[in-house]
Amino acid sequence: MKFEILALILISTLASAQNTGRDSLTTKQVINILSQKNWQQNVEVDIDSISKLKIQPIRVKLTPNLILKKNLLSEIVVEKAKDVPMTPYNLTRMNTNKKFFFWGKNNFLFNQSSFSHWNAGGNNNVGAIGRINYNLSYKNVNSYLENILQLGYGIVITEGEAVRKTDDYISFTINYGYGVEKNFYLSVGAQVITQFTPGFNYKITPKPHYSDRISKFMAPGYINAGMGVAYNPNENFQVTFRPINARFTLILDPHLQKAGLYGLEKDGQILRKELGAMMNISYKLNIYKNISYTNQLGLFSNYISHPERVDINYEGMLNLKFNKFINTVVNINLLYDHDQVKRLQLKQTLGVGISYDFGINDKKLAPETNGLKPFIAK
Repeated sequence: MKFEILALILISTLASAQNTGRDSLTTKQVINILSQKNWQQNVEVDIDSISKLKIQPIRVKLTPNLILKKNLLSEIVVEKAKDVPMTPYNLTRMNTNKKFFFWGKNNFLFNQSSFSHWNAGGNNNVGAIGRINYNLSYKNVNSYLENILQLGYGIVITEGEAVRKTDDYISFTINYGYGVEKNFYLSVGAQVITQFTPGFNYKITPKPHYSDRISKFMAPGYINAGMGVAYNPNENFQVTFRPINARFTLILDPHLQKAGLYGLEKDGQILRKELGAMMNISYKLNIYKNISYTNQLGLFSNYISHPERVDINYEGMLNLKFNKFINTVVNINLLYDHDQVKRLQLKQTLGVGISYDFGINDKKLAPETNGLKPFIAK
């Protein structure tokens, strides 16, 4: 190769001397020609053609991360308290595509007393109360529909006495609401209240027969239906006001269809009708960890007859939770209805037992993040 270059240089020099004034190749041009020729002989790639050119796609897998500080984790993870039922507040704010939600609470309370040679006297007794509270709700954007079923029944067995009931109720409620403003909902709903078995006045008839009954299933039975507005700023506080509310009292037992009983105006009357305003207030106070007190107040005023005589129905429940299943419950019920009994009615129960909650509130719910995976900075 070196020899060829030297020879070409020599020939080029002689030719340039003989052809002065004509076009001639310089030494640099000769070297470039030889280098290009050598490169073409040793390289197989045809750089003048792109007919065989292939474009390979570049695949990039992205894993986006949302960097958060530890103290911000609480802002994206929301844990619902297990003993708080579904309310419009937490129902309409759930960031999920689900439309149906179920929540349930079961209670079984037990109490017992035993005496042996006790100077102050007393009879051995044992009692039990079972209660359930189920809520099946449906939500669609700003509207909701809730169905609430509440059942309770309790008995006490005392030595030397007949079996007596200490609790007995059936309540079914259906409510529809549509959000019109922050925390405000147009509300339409109805409620049916009655009991399971006949009731007796044990002071008058310590060992009663069926003919001594003073109440039974749908005697009385109460039906409330109306429309208004609901205010629910948080899951522990809710107010429902219905300025138009119809109230019906049904007495389906002929034995109890007597004038003056349950507000009946004449013997044989089956239905008593009232039209008025209703307000329900619910407030839960978290006193301490696992200790709460729930207040429920119902008010009704009859537009047609003596609107100043407001019917009052109050229930207070103190719940002391020892663990997930064991708790103590104290219930206080106050009732005043001038048309039925012209004095305040009081019922109080206490028991230790088993409580179990299940449904949507047993789970931690986090809002959707559009695929972003949170990364916690250390």
